[in-house]
Amino acid sequence: MEYIKVTNENIDKEHICCAISNNNDIQVSSKKEWLKEQFREGLVFLKSAERGKCFIEYLPAENAWNPISADGYMYIDCLWVAGSFKGHGYGADLLDACMEDSKSKGKKGLCILSSGKKKPFLSDPKFLQYKGFKVCDEADNGIQLWYLPFAADAPLPEFKECARHPHIEEKGYVLYYTSQCPFNAKYVPIVEEVAKENGVSFRAIHLQSKEEAQNAPTPVTTYALFYDGAYLTNEQMNDRKFLKLLSR
Repeated sequence: MEYIKVTNENIDKEHICCAISNNNDIQVSSKKEWLKEQFREGLVFLKSAERGKCFIEYLPAENAWNPISADGYMYIDCLWVAGSFKGHGYGADLLDACMEDSKSKGKKGLCILSSGKKKPFLSDPKFLQYKGFKVCDEADNGIQLWYLPFAADAPLPEFKECARHPHIEEKGYVLYYTSQCPFNAKYVPIVEEVAKENGVSFRAIHLQSKEEAQNAPTPVTTYALFYDGAYLTNEQMNDRKFLKLLSR
């Protein structure tokens, strides 16, 4: 498999895997604008040359859009291999490339979000364990921080206190999200409209800086939905899923 590193120089002509429509699609344009800003922060986006969902996205943990303390580590904010790309070792290729790059940059290790059991939009814990990752911290909602140190004496990454006990003091549905995930640009407004049509209290909080994200009340910032203060899910909602949630 041939891999391509997406940069500011080629991003306008390259597809970005998780959203492969043209640049006029709001999902594509919002993600690409976010990426362009993060390239200046050291983000690396490596993808398959073939069209499809096969890529890794990582950046220095100090610049991650998550409330973690992991100075000197590289944080993987997305590793996604899906469809016909699965089962060929491409995920291992991408992770190995990240490891090699991180070591060359003098990083202490890698860290990434997962959970005890596979959850949507989080890395597979079985794959991480197979590759040598271990759990170093866990929030009350079951979201775990995994790490792979490059030296035995490397310090353990950890969640910031604001993310350990995901809870907010606000009634109704409250969504925290970022532009890292392209689907949010399309579906957050749709869910807002569904909530309005059904007379449901819904507030969307768009985290627009790493400082805001690093102080969020949730370890997952790409999408974190709360109801009456309690954390519900990190799974992106469309109109159908949200209506199903309302019917419970």
